[in-house]
Amino acid sequence: MSTTTERLLAATAVAGLLGLGAAAWAQPATAPYGFGQPATRDDLARFFSSMPDGSDLPAGSGSAERGKAVYDAQCMACHGANLEGGIGDRLIGGRGTLAGNDPTRAPVKTVESHWPHATTLFDYIKRAMPLTAPESLSDDDVYAVTAYILSRANIVPGDATLDAKSLAAVRMPNRDGFIPDPRPESFPPAASAPHQTKAIAPAQ
Repeated sequence: MSTTTERLLAATAVAGLLGLGAAAWAQPATAPYGFGQPATRDDLARFFSSMPDGSDLPAGSGSAERGKAVYDAQCMACHGANLEGGIGDRLIGGRGTLAGNDPTRAPVKTVESHWPHATTLFDYIKRAMPLTAPESLSDDDVYAVTAYILSRANIVPGDATLDAKSLAAVRMPNRDGFIPDPRPESFPPAASAPHQTKAIAPAQ
């Protein structure tokens, strides 16, 4: 193949790519920032997020005993046989380690020491665990694993069975170790925000 032919093919390819790019940018904006598309009800159906008061927790229940079996099968490889951590985070211990100014003693951030709401534990397990297959656990199994972890942290009894109502009633050890976010509930529109740039300003 001659040099002239190679240059012609390369120029044709570049022109084609530029044409595709121009066509893509020419599409009408379907989202506030000019790209993507609005999420449909079906898109959102698989997502879950629990409020601290548990008002939107799903039906179901699970015992700490059942939770141990699920934990051993799905969680232990990363979080350790005794919840001591490994590949994954340590889950229990560390109470009282978040307060203090000793630079030689790093805080131990665990479910037991750091999380203010038990419902958040359910929420995280349901959405993100196990790492290799997130969202694969049933609601009953998530309640069970939550009950098991909380029982190992001595937050609920070892024979506890948790459901939406009883989980929301659990008081975590460091519940009062947090302060409210002082920022307002609403923020100025992007057009008047100090960080506004043409790159992130919503389409008008």
